[in-house]
Amino acid sequence: MSKVPEIRFKGFTDDWEQRELNEVANRFNNLRVPITSNHRESGSTPYYGANGIQDYVKGYTHDGEFLLIAEDGANDLKDYPIHYVSGKIWVNNHAHVLQAIENYMNNYFLMYALKKLNIQPYLVGGGRSKLNSDVMMRLKLYLPNREEQNKLSALLKNIDETITLHQRKLEQLQQTKKAFLQKMFPKDGETNPEIRFDGFAEDWEQRELREISEINPKSLIPDEFNYVDLESVKGTELMHTQKIEKRNAPSRAQRIARKGDIFYQTVRPYQKNNYLFDKSDKNYVFSTGFAQLRTDEGIDTTYLFSYLTTEKFVKVVLDNCTGTSYPAINSTTLGKISISIPKNLEEQRKIGEFFKDIDETITLQQRELDLLKQTKQGFLQKMFPKGD
Repeated sequence: MSKVPEIRFKGFTDDWEQRELNEVANRFNNLRVPITSNHRESGSTPYYGANGIQDYVKGYTHDGEFLLIAEDGANDLKDYPIHYVSGKIWVNNHAHVLQAIENYMNNYFLMYALKKLNIQPYLVGGGRSKLNSDVMMRLKLYLPNREEQNKLSALLKNIDETITLHQRKLEQLQQTKKAFLQKMFPKDGETNPEIRFDGFAEDWEQRELREISEINPKSLIPDEFNYVDLESVKGTELMHTQKIEKRNAPSRAQRIARKGDIFYQTVRPYQKNNYLFDKSDKNYVFSTGFAQLRTDEGIDTTYLFSYLTTEKFVKVVLDNCTGTSYPAINSTTLGKISISIPKNLEEQRKIGEFFKDIDETITLQQRELDLLKQTKQGFLQKMFPKGD
């Protein structure tokens, strides 16, 4: 067991010491007060539960600098919910309330030391895992002297602030796209959108998907291919594939991709994990969890792909789904859904390219955010000693 981290700031060489949480932090769970939603009085104080802010209320239970760590109901057991908070807050009984003892450490360092730990082995219960208070207080942490603590927590805090800025930028881009999707396609009962490119005035028309595209075209599966399942696509990006031989392929590997094909997520379509295949390769096979749309001449693929992500279209799809936990729509029903489409192909292209540019910007922003999160995890692993 190492008592020094793999990477550390210059000038520090002493071993870190190991302490139980109860030696370096105090609990303030006794001040917690849960309030049901119908009894909360609206106000400006953040009301915290296991996973963060749930509401804003009048009054407060705690005032100061604290850490909140989920007691039960955590929404992510791998990246366990731990939040730094300051000022007046209201905490319910689903989050433990901790405060570092000043002689030993600062609250930011305590947060990162706890985030370094794997909490899962300490949880009890089945569907709603729980971190018992006494078990939590016996967690073992490593800590250096205060100067090294301050340097390390300042570095990680700076990364966190950068992550927050990138997250906000990503959310703003997503909201911008959502707003344009609402305004650049006609509303129900209308034949023209609210916002339109200059030079186009002709009414749009209604066409069923099966009238403008071939749905699930058939072709022979190659002996070896890159398999794309529902977990492979996130947003509009292909994240990963699996190299598979035909003889070992799952039965759902049926959709052979061709450049320009649209793959529409038919299981839980509200997730909007759809992909426009833009590769020249002919050895990609998608799962039957996607409907494959191959557009006809006179239909711009990028336009159709953008339309399929509108709230209006997704609502119609969900209204035609079966199942509750995993709502799904079959390809025949999907093909009967009507969409609004400009008669002018050039207008289709302009709209399609506009949203393609936004999607590419969102993808780049998401990659930068993911890289920052990976960088932070790397520092947590290498700038803290390895555990028992």
